[in-house]
This record gives sequence, C-alpha cells and structure tokens, in this order.
Amino acid sequence: MLFKRRTLLLGSTVLVLMAPMASRALAETLSGAEARAIAKEAYIYGFPLVDSYRVQYSYFVDRGGPEFKADWNAIFNNARVYTPDDKAIQSPNSDTPYSFVGADLRTEPLILSVPAVEQGRYYSLQFIDMYTFNFAYVGSRATGNDAGVFMLAGPNWKGETPPGVKAVIRSETEFAFVLYRTQLFNPGDIENVKKIQAGYKVEPLSSYLKQPAPASAPAIDFRKPLTPEQQRGSPDFFSILNFVLQFCPKHPSENDLMARFAKLDIGAGKGFDFNALSPEIQKAVKRGIADAWAAFGEHKETKIDTGKESSADSFGTREFLKNDYMRRMSGAVLGIYGNSKAEAMYPVYFVDSKGRPLDGKRTYQLRFGAEQLPPVNAFWSLTLYQLPQSLLYANPIDRYLINSPMLPGLKRDGDGGITLHVQHETPGPDRENNWLPAPEGPFFVALRLYWPKEAALDGSWKAPALDAIN
Repeated sequence: MLFKRRTLLLGSTVLVLMAPMASRALAETLSGAEARAIAKEAYIYGFPLVDSYRVQYSYFVDRGGPEFKADWNAIFNNARVYTPDDKAIQSPNSDTPYSFVGADLRTEPLILSVPAVEQGRYYSLQFIDMYTFNFAYVGSRATGNDAGVFMLAGPNWKGETPPGVKAVIRSETEFAFVLYRTQLFNPGDIENVKKIQAGYKVEPLSSYLKQPAPASAPAIDFRKPLTPEQQRGSPDFFSILNFVLQFCPKHPSENDLMARFAKLDIGAGKGFDFNALSPEIQKAVKRGIADAWAAFGEHKETKIDTGKESSADSFGTREFLKNDYMRRMSGAVLGIYGNSKAEAMYPVYFVDSKGRPLDGKRTYQLRFGAEQLPPVNAFWSLTLYQLPQSLLYANPIDRYLINSPMLPGLKRDGDGGITLHVQHETPGPDRENNWLPAPEGPFFVALRLYWPKEAALDGSWKAPALDAIN
C-alpha cells in the first residue's frame, strides 16, 4: 500500500502523519462498475459536507479572503442585508442581517447569550453541524424573545449543566455553524438591529465559569477547498470529503455505508489518491460523479420543479431526513443552510405555470388573493436569484426582494389582492412598487415563509403559480 505524507500542527510542533493511499492494486479487487456506483453514492452523500466546508473555510480560516468573517469561536455581526457582492453562500436571504459563529468544539463547549428582543421582531439562531443537519434552534419560535443563556457542546464533552444555562445543545460533529438572523423592518431600522446584534455574546465555558482554560486541541492544517466549479467534477472532491469526515464521528446508522465507501478509500482520514488508481477505475470515478449530478437533475426535475417536494423535505435533523442523501444534496445545491420546516418554508419557482424554466425574456406575474397572502407568524418575502450562480441579481433599483414589511407601499388590486411583477424591464411607473427586477437570462424565485402558520405546514395553503404573460 502506498502512503501519503500529511502534516498536523501541535502547538509549535509540526507532526508528519502517514495516511494510507489508494493503490493500483485497488483495481484488482474492485470492478469499474462497483467503483462507479460507490463514487456516485459517496458524492451524493458528501456534497453537502464538502460545500459547507468551502463556505466555512472562507468565513473562518482564510483571513486574506474577501469573505472572511472571524476566527473560530468568535461572533461576527453583519449589520447589513446581503447583496450581489456576497458570493460565498448560494441563495442567501436579504431580509435579515446575519451574524455568524464558526464553533470549534474540540476543546470545550461555548456559551451563547442572547438579549431580550422586542415582541414582533423575529430572530433566530440556527445550529448546523458538519453534515448540514439543523440540530437545534434558539429564537422567537423555539425559545421566545426573552434573554437567555445556552451552551453548545461537542460530541465528546462530559459534564453538568452550568448554573444560569437554560439548555445544553449538543452537536454531533466537532465543528458546528451557528447562523443568526435578525429581522430588519426597513432601511431606517438598521440601528435597532445593530443594538440587538451587540447583545449576542459568545465565550468558552471556562471563561463563563471564570476558570482556567483547558489545554487547546491540536491546531489543524486546513485543506484549501475546491471552488464551486471544481466541486462539480474534480476527483479531489473525495480527498476533501475524507478530511472533513475526520471531525464527524461515525453514526451507527452509517456503518455499512462507510464500509462500502472504504472500498474506494473514501472515509475519515483515508488517503484517496486518484492518480494511483488504474485508468479503468479513474474513468469509473469520474463517471460516478457525473452520475450523481444526473441523479440530482432528475430529482430536481421530477420532484422539486413539479412541487412534489420542497425545501421542507431537504432540511432538518438527521432523524427528520432519515438518511435520504439525495434530499440533503438537493438542499445544499439549491440553497445551503436552509431552515427546517417549522422555522421557515421556501416554495421555490424554477418553472412557470406552464412548466417552462424561468427566463428574463418573458414577463411573469405572481398574484395573491386578498385572503391568500402567505400565512406566517413572522414575515414572508419573495427573492430572485440569477442562474447559474444562484446569487442575488444586481439591478438598477437595487431591489432583490419584495416582502411583507413592504405591504403598505405595494399597489393593491381592485379586490384587495396583490400582483407582483417579475420581469427584466420596468412594468411602468404605476406598477413599479410591485416590480421584482429579473436578469435578461435564466433565474429562479424563492418565496420564504418565516415561522409559518399551520395552514402552510399542513398544506391547506398553497403558493400560487407564477404565470408567464408572454
């Protein structure tokens, strides 16, 4: 067996580790068909982990990069909404200024304190592990708007709940991502949002208890991630996946899955080496990646585009998703870090009422009857994303969404309903308040319902069709 040289920093010491690598002998024990099937399955399984690592590397590791936010275990408050200049996360919302914490839980837990938030203003903390499961929430829906103190602990922590802590929140993985959303009512409201964000506090458990800090976990030589374009086809995808899986304790439900992946040297800390594979197996791996994207395309076309499934099926806990890895991949591709169903729903329009992909060459209308506005406890919004990047569209009026706080300024139909105009050119001065600008080419539109009411959750309310006018 070949070996690959790897380095790991321990304080000021650099350790050199020798990880086993896939060898040409693998081709003698694994057929091309089996290698292709494993590559497909492992890619579908691993895409959310690899893409999430790409985002978090840019936020918490790459200090010289344009998307860097803060070091691990420190909070970063983004006192503005997202614009087309924000490119790390696909399909971001632009309703709620974000705050971020990249949590390294290997050494000790983190204490997260939230201030009292006035009633009527939505806020939430979404806890996401390295698998991209939403494993907990704090905020308006989950815990209310009162002040509180919560502890986030990793899989290996053992101890008692500290005094003053409302709840201990457990992450299945050694790193976690905490995504804060604080509702902004209008541009003039930003100072109020800043005051709330200033009340978000994060500190290690030892600091909270006023005790000496424990010995730090070993420093990590973080691997440079692939770009979104490289992720779509590069076999090095599996090397990144192996790196990420080192921080993800194996779940009992995935023992057989990981044993199958190991046949292709895919697994926590394994040394997948594409160049050491035989030409036959190399070709099989590449075809397996292509197969994964073909399977995603079929899933999107037959499930998402037809409305048979929605974001409500793609995000949630491990228990909710029941190891349906295609749904998890779909959520990551179309809008990574989406909320669980109870927190938010996202009816998405990729096609119009005639089943045609959305394109700025046409004009569209989305009409809500007087009694058919999205049923929410917090707010709703309609946001447009340019394809293929799935990012906000830079337009002449800097409008990326229309949301419920804008209702007083929207023009009503004769019956009290509202018609929104989604198109490239202005619909005219009398309807411009209801205009969501679109690019000249392909795009999609996401309707967000934050803290949806029962009518949305049980399906008795349904999002209206997006009608093409020409």
